[in-house]
Amino acid sequence: MTTARRLPANLDRTARLLGLEAMDRLAAAHVVVLGIGGVGSFTAEALARAGVGRLTLVDGERVEPSNANRQLHALDGAFGSAKAEVMAARLARVNPAARVEGVVARYSAATAERLVPEGVSFVVDAMDTVVAKLHIIARCLERGTPIVTVLGAARRIDPTAVQVTDLCETHTDQLGKDVRKYLRRRHGIPATRPTGVIAVWSVETPLPTLALPGDEDGIPGVRAVEPGARRREPKCYGSAAFATGAFGLAAAAAVVQRLCGIAPRTQRVLSEPERRRRKKK
Repeated sequence: MTTARRLPANLDRTARLLGLEAMDRLAAAHVVVLGIGGVGSFTAEALARAGVGRLTLVDGERVEPSNANRQLHALDGAFGSAKAEVMAARLARVNPAARVEGVVARYSAATAERLVPEGVSFVVDAMDTVVAKLHIIARCLERGTPIVTVLGAARRIDPTAVQVTDLCETHTDQLGKDVRKYLRRRHGIPATRPTGVIAVWSVETPLPTLALPGDEDGIPGVRAVEPGARRREPKCYGSAAFATGAFGLAAAAAVVQRLCGIAPRTQRVLSEPERRRRKKK
């Protein structure tokens, strides 16, 4: 008599939703999450709770008190510790059967081979710098590695406005505009037609970031420009967990759906010209 295979209790409800074959696919997958902040921390945790068998979490920054409004690892006692390591320790408790590695490093052309090796099942780009996003997108397209890139989640307050589409369909997002433009200019990748890059973004018009008393003495969590450094002042945007978290959860859902072979719900997103025409009517 054959004994039926039983999953650990922590994966029971996911298995009842997705099925055992899907759970096997997730258990065999290796997902790299680049950027473990307000978006990436939610993505990583959702993937661990879904049953992804191997996760590599990459971030070069440390947990700061200003992260507490939106980042899952920003807890009392964690401030000053590396984000990637704190989140990896948290996820090891979420899903003890998973192999979770926290890598304290910044993604760049110099670190790409080490951080995103051949054979990765999926990459989630939750970074907020254009140069890094351009490099990982071009690298994944060249190697045929599936990738989700997350665009601007700051200055948004409406989680229901989040969209998951091909990168070519994005609008109302300055980060997305820059990524599309420089993919074409620097990497010869036109983003006016389907790219194969899954993008998580919002149709919500960004809100302004407000100044607060004491900003003149330095904004918490923002690194000061080194004396003599020729670069723009670092930006500090307002953000909230219910928006950044929605972006991160949408990215995790996109990964799980595709790893399991589940066709995501299709949703037609209005282009910018279409939106303008509708506003005039």
